[in-house]
Amino acid sequence: MATQKITPFLWFKAGQAEEAARFYVSLLDGSRVLDVNPMVTTFELAGQRYSALNGNPGQPFTEAFSLMVECADQPEVDRLWDTLTSNGGKPGRCGWCTDKYGVSWQIIPRALMELLGERDPQKAARVREAMFAMNKIDVAALRRAHAGT
Repeated sequence: MATQKITPFLWFKAGQAEEAARFYVSLLDGSRVLDVNPMVTTFELAGQRYSALNGNPGQPFTEAFSLMVECADQPEVDRLWDTLTSNGGKPGRCGWCTDKYGVSWQIIPRALMELLGERDPQKAARVREAMFAMNKIDVAALRRAHAGT
């Protein structure tokens, strides 16, 4: 098994590390809890290892650190967005949201990056402006903006 040299280390409020890890691994295929002890829970999200500390009382998370998920399509965006913003999570702008633990996520459809990378600057600008008006990213609306309709 290959070793991961750098592991993101998340500081949760006391007693929330395992709960958060189990919630996160339920979101993405290829995810699992690796180890649980009273201080630290280690888990993988889609193959990336993380550690979660039961901090006391915990440090608040900010948008200065976020987890970006590249989604294949709108149904994946909808499922992740709806799950992360439920039960105390909060929607943000331009595909950003905060989960019930305070961790920031970017739920980004692959199509957004493709459309923003458009060589025609007017089309890319329309996509960017459409994105700025969104909370959850709507791929169909981005495609309409790209087409100018």
